[in-house]
Amino acid sequence: MAYADQRMSAGRIWAIGIVALIHALLGYAFVTGLATSVIQQVKEDLKTFDVEEPPPPEEEPPPPPPDQPTQPPPISAPPVAVRMQTQNPVQAQQPQERVVFTQDPPREQVQADPGPQTKSCPNGQVVPINASCPEPPSQARDAQHRSGSISNDDYPASAQRAEAQGTSVARFTVGPDGRVTSCTITSSSGNSALDSTTCSLIQRRFRYRPALDRAGNPTSDTKTQRVTWRLPDE
Repeated sequence: MAYADQRMSAGRIWAIGIVALIHALLGYAFVTGLATSVIQQVKEDLKTFDVEEPPPPEEEPPPPPPDQPTQPPPISAPPVAVRMQTQNPVQAQQPQERVVFTQDPPREQVQADPGPQTKSCPNGQVVPINASCPEPPSQARDAQHRSGSISNDDYPASAQRAEAQGTSVARFTVGPDGRVTSCTITSSSGNSALDSTTCSLIQRRFRYRPALDRAGNPTSDTKTQRVTWRLPDE
């Protein structure tokens, strides 16, 4: 009984050892296979790529040393004109008196009287002293006919009997009163009766506004009149 139990114990030990070895082999295979797949996966994921490095930051100037304080730039003063005075050394040490200059008040300018600048003309117009007076407007005019005429009713009887006709040109003078003072025939009609009747009627009938000179005063004037005599139709 004891021998049988001993044999069975040895067989169980070998069986347990074999099973443990199989498990060990399986574990090793499992571990080695899993590690290979993991390494392969890691190899696939770890792909190389270029990485651009950022430019290095600009270097800031170093701060000044603490023992040397910063100083502002020197301010250049404008050049000062130095006036050199030649004086004795003794006098230069004495204070100089201040001289104050006072300005004289402006003098009043006295203008000379230029005298009259204008003058009066005879017509009452005022013009500059160096200008000449304008001539007064002329009021002259010729004698103007007011009334008086000659017609065929004034035909002389002797001229009718002689059947005379024609044109008489008379030249006459109009006095300052507007009346005819003298008359002459400058161009005859060919009949003395017609010529004399022409001057006679002009002196008796014709009235004029007298002529005026430049000052507007009445004066004499000379006129010319043409009278055409025609026999009346029967």
